[in-house]
Amino acid sequence: MHNKKDNISRNFLQGLRPFSNSIPRGLKKILKKNGYNFASVVDNWTKIVGKKYSGYCYPSNVKIGKEVKNGLLVINVMHGKELEIEYSKNELIDKINSFFGYSYIDQIKLKVVQESRLTKINNDKKNDKVKCFDKKLDLIQDKGLRNSLEELVEAYNNKND
Repeated sequence: MHNKKDNISRNFLQGLRPFSNSIPRGLKKILKKNGYNFASVVDNWTKIVGKKYSGYCYPSNVKIGKEVKNGLLVINVMHGKELEIEYSKNELIDKINSFFGYSYIDQIKLKVVQESRLTKINNDKKNDKVKCFDKKLDLIQDKGLRNSLEELVEAYNNKND
């Protein structure tokens, strides 16, 4: 065992370091604030709430206390659909909390956005993917393989629309 001095005296056994020292500072702050929970809500939004709600609303922010319980989720909702989401708040809270296995969200606050912003974001993502696939498919020389891949991409796009 030896002491290493860089502003703070720490004891290490044969050069072993605590795991917390290997994590970057920025990531430590996010982990302390439990930002990974919000990231998992955003990543799994369609799975959590279903396609019915995910088509016209999405999470924009979450405010959680130090206990990581009973937080406030801010959801962006398309204009015209806010009443439907307002009535289904309890259902959404139950779905989110069952996804995490504990009472992560206690309240939901709605923020109305214009429809054009929401659809523009979704359309830009779809168009970028389609253009990327089209360019790469044009480079394939084998016609049979290219046709099969084009059918696969078309079926995938139809499924996700």
